[in-house]
Amino acid sequence: MLKPAARGFTVVELMVTIALLALLLGLAMPSFSTWIKNAQVRTVSDALQNGLRLAQGEAVRRHRQVVFFRTNASACTTAATASSTGAFWMVRTVPLVAGDAVEAVQCGVLTDVAAGVTITGATALCFNSGGRQVANADPDIGGTACALDASGASTFDVANSGADRPLRVFVTLGGSVRLCDPAKTLSASTPDGCPA
Repeated sequence: MLKPAARGFTVVELMVTIALLALLLGLAMPSFSTWIKNAQVRTVSDALQNGLRLAQGEAVRRHRQVVFFRTNASACTTAATASSTGAFWMVRTVPLVAGDAVEAVQCGVLTDVAAGVTITGATALCFNSGGRQVANADPDIGGTACALDASGASTFDVANSGADRPLRVFVTLGGSVRLCDPAKTLSASTPDGCPA
């Protein structure tokens, strides 16, 4: 009795399969890279939006002025100072009077984990006890002031050179914080657009 021949792949079939797999991966790699960059922009935008909402909520909860600012300090201490290129964010209480102790409420990461993502916008925003933006010439964060934008809103543009979808975090004077797409104008048909 003869044994049946063993079944399997030939070397030629295996090489054709590997070549097709390499071709498909080569075609998918540019879109995958863009998807990763877009995801980084989204992650940083969400972190920024969440930090701003936390600052606003803490100002109302504590019934005192609170400052949200970008910083290079990774430690969540009251010694942190503001930086326009900060890779981290911090929410801290503002002293009520000279000598009043401040408290670091919470800190978070912005661009430290997303290389290449840039944020353009205010370094610091102050919120009053009603949750509204307020100007403060000295919120005690290293010489940076909280200024109100003449347009009535503060914006943070988040982008990455390899991404095709930048995002904007929009904060109104009344305290509304929202994430929007700057390539679109807000309307009934484009609710994810930014106000004009």
